[in-house]
Amino acid sequence: MTKLLEINHIQTLCFAKGFSPARLNVATSPFRISRRGGGGYCSNACIPYRLKFTCYATLSAVVKEQASDFSGKEAALLVDELRSNFNSGRTKSYEWRISQLQNIARMIDEKEKCITEALYQDLSKPELEAFLAEISNTKSSCMLAIKELKNWMAPETVKTSVTTFPSSAQIVSEPLGVVLVISAWNFPFLLSVEPVIGAIAAGNAVVLKPSEIAPAASSLLAKLFSEYLDNTTIRVIEGGVPETTALLDQKWDKIFFTGGARVARIIMAAAARNLTPVVLELGGKCPALVDSDVNLQVAARRIIAGKWACNSGQACIGVDYVITTKDFASKLIDALKTELETFFGQNALESKDLSRIVNSFHFKRLESMLKENGVANKIVHGGRITEDKLKISPTILLDVPEASSMMQEEIFGPLLPIITVQKIEDGFQVIRSKPKPLAAYLFTNNKELEKQFVQDVSAGGITINDTVLHVTVKDLPFGGVGESGIGAYHGKFSYETFSHKKGVLYRSFSGDADLRYPPYTPKKKMVLKALLSSNIFAAILAFFGFSKDS
Repeated sequence: MTKLLEINHIQTLCFAKGFSPARLNVATSPFRISRRGGGGYCSNACIPYRLKFTCYATLSAVVKEQASDFSGKEAALLVDELRSNFNSGRTKSYEWRISQLQNIARMIDEKEKCITEALYQDLSKPELEAFLAEISNTKSSCMLAIKELKNWMAPETVKTSVTTFPSSAQIVSEPLGVVLVISAWNFPFLLSVEPVIGAIAAGNAVVLKPSEIAPAASSLLAKLFSEYLDNTTIRVIEGGVPETTALLDQKWDKIFFTGGARVARIIMAAAARNLTPVVLELGGKCPALVDSDVNLQVAARRIIAGKWACNSGQACIGVDYVITTKDFASKLIDALKTELETFFGQNALESKDLSRIVNSFHFKRLESMLKENGVANKIVHGGRITEDKLKISPTILLDVPEASSMMQEEIFGPLLPIITVQKIEDGFQVIRSKPKPLAAYLFTNNKELEKQFVQDVSAGGITINDTVLHVTVKDLPFGGVGESGIGAYHGKFSYETFSHKKGVLYRSFSGDADLRYPPYTPKKKMVLKALLSSNIFAAILAFFGFSKDS
């Protein structure tokens, strides 16, 4: 398969296939990247691959890749089939929607063990963490949709104005049509199924493209969806870059993507060709600002829960870095060390309660962050690695250089830099100096600081005195702002993100006044001006030929 791709596509291929896009310097002479003579084997892909490409300073490249079983023609036929079935009206009925949601709930109950095993195979995710973070959350979203679906589907009555009297009006939710969900590898079950729940609840036909970096979960989702759901309107397409490219070449009514900003730019560019709306659930450097007046043990435990006990830091809402005062830093570090040993033992690399890094590429990426100049000597705890198990021990660093990749890029791993400031309020400027994060956390007993944090820190979501738990509250929208994403979902927000709110005005043939029709007389003008200003008394006077001043 040969394609001309923008440089962003090249970078995406590098990430997918295990090469660092930082090594691509398009300002220099052409060069060739290869591994073992241009080939390699990816243990986390569905099939072996061979990759060889040449990159040029023209910002495009020819990429030759093993032929895909899913071509652009097949993608077009798939979308046409789903659109035809959607246009038949079958997905719009309450009965279809509720039956599919009930089937998802039944699927989760009956296949919990299979789901847990797939998550362990992909990420060594501990069973309890898999249940709490993925299975339970997904089941909760599904049950909420089942419970509230009739209410969500009910038209919302709104007030009308005197200018349309007599009339009534409603806001009617309608499905968008055929939607594409592209999910991520770090929570491969939750981030695949939860958006699909919203799309089904809203009455859409859906294509799910799971991440190929979590192949066990991807394969399981394809199998389970074919067994439990309506395959004429809900489909799973597995694969990597070629399959995703074929899907993005089609016209969708919405694209929902969870992942990184680099690929999000490709998604958005593809969507723009057809003016397709997008939801981009991205990430960023999520800060935790820690005041000195906190319950130190509780704060430490909750930071650990939002970092290392959250998929070993491979979470878009995980704590990316901590800000505290110079005077308090040593106390916080000591508390973190104590609680880390309590949670994971003296040798965290042997702990069964710590997920592994997803693949060798991401392991090497994190390892290179630790080996960067000016960083290695900043380690105050941890730093141990075992490449054969793809594990890195919980690592704390103090005051790493601001110019380091650890402070410029989203870490997405078990490394936690702590940045110190003179006054806790100085931490606000540190946060504002970076792109807006998906989540921001504050630990304090100071109500004024809390108020200032909520008002002045722009983030997708905020939790005070804890981490990550705001995403479990289904009445709160979950989504980013700025570079951390576009759009939101969870609970009713999932239903609404896959719906169009259609305004409908109802009128009868009675009460037809000639005020709106020509000829336009001074009297009509006086009456209409009074009506539009909601001055009924003046309108009555004008109707009978009087002004309110006469």
